[in-house]
Amino acid sequence: MTAHRRIADPVEAMAQRVAERVVDLVLDVVDLNAIVARIDLNGLMAQVDVNALLARVDVTALLDQVDLNAVLARIDTGALLDRIDINALLSRIDMDALVEQTDLGAVIARSSGGAATEALDAARSEAVGLDQFIDRWVQRAMRRKQPAPVAPRAQLNGEDTPPDEETPPGEDTPPEGTEAPAGEATT
Repeated sequence: MTAHRRIADPVEAMAQRVAERVVDLVLDVVDLNAIVARIDLNGLMAQVDVNALLARVDVTALLDQVDLNAVLARIDTGALLDRIDINALLSRIDMDALVEQTDLGAVIARSSGGAATEALDAARSEAVGLDQFIDRWVQRAMRRKQPAPVAPRAQLNGEDTPPDEETPPGEDTPPEGTEAPAGEATT
């Protein structure tokens, strides 16, 4: 290695570090906004590669600083919707394809299922009322002095009656302390 090279390489490295430090110090002191305001932007833009400058911008970090709720609050949605041609938008929809993808049977079943359930509940309620009406008339026709039990003996006591110990015929009166169903006529 030559003497010139031994002196030049460290001096160049040191000069590079000094230049970088000087640039950092100058940029810390200089108001870039004031400089940009004084520069003819048309002349500057001809010299600056804007695409290269924008490539260095971290768009994600920039968007993280934006309050989207504040931006959306400033949008006049009424005016925006007034600018949209709804007929043109709807004309772009392929209704045949939409109908083909829709399971109309499931839609009809889902919408009519609630009505069918209500109708079935009403029919069951009417059947219970009719059953009670018939029971009252049978009790009167049989001229029973005690009301009929509201349920089989095992269910009234809350116990299951074993098959070999079934209640003998004629012992169908309810245990003491039970009452006839509400609304039943007793004679």
